[in-house]
Amino acid sequence: MRLLLAACLVALSLPSLAAQRVVSLAPSMTEIMLELGAGEQLVGVLDGGERPAALVGVPSVGRYGQLELETLLSLKPDLILLWPDSVPENQREQLRRFGIALYVGEPHDLQQLAGQFAEVGARVGHERQGRELAERFRAGLQRLQQTYRREPALPVFYQVWHQPLYTVGGGQIISDALRLCGAENLFADLTLPAPQVSTEAVLQRDPAVILGGSAAELDAWKAWPQLQATRRQQLWVVPDKGLERPSFQMLAATEKLCELLARAR
Repeated sequence: MRLLLAACLVALSLPSLAAQRVVSLAPSMTEIMLELGAGEQLVGVLDGGERPAALVGVPSVGRYGQLELETLLSLKPDLILLWPDSVPENQREQLRRFGIALYVGEPHDLQQLAGQFAEVGARVGHERQGRELAERFRAGLQRLQQTYRREPALPVFYQVWHQPLYTVGGGQIISDALRLCGAENLFADLTLPAPQVSTEAVLQRDPAVILGGSAAELDAWKAWPQLQATRRQQLWVVPDKGLERPSFQMLAATEKLCELLARAR
């Protein structure tokens, strides 16, 4: 009798644990919800760039760094998904005081991202889909590692912005994507998420490849005679900006990166 009662209590409690009204405060989290097949549970999103067609009618709760708190509260969410820097700390603290469940996603490597699919899936009642996404993602990572492993690792400078010059630190997921492709982030020894560096520091570390957001952002490097002629031929545009949005689509973006770096001398 006790076992039967316990089983009934578990069955009754499971639906209540799954969030049904979700607000996403990061494009990567929004993508994960869609990848899980849970897009209909999104009742609000923080805008930042072009929206997927599936979310055209979903209310906006502001833009990156400018959360409209009253609008968010009016949507009565039971779960908020966010990236640590998507809203200021004081607003995150306000949300905690309102008693709304928060899920903060900040994977530092690709394996952590795989685990995040399962965690978010469990939170929104799509546990099976979350596990399947995680398994497919990990299988894809293993395939890329076997295909593109390289010794010694290719030294790569990943340029986030050019004026001033910013890159990614070693704890960023993009650094892990580079490692998977047989490359090494030139500034993997720095702990800041997006450190500012000097042109001289980059040249001193002698990158084999410099990656940037656009050809225009890379043009300035051509004026530096210290950059060997062979290096100037390897000033390449990041093949897929999905590298900067940690969701399942990052697997395909990483594969494009690997294919590009495999051409490097």
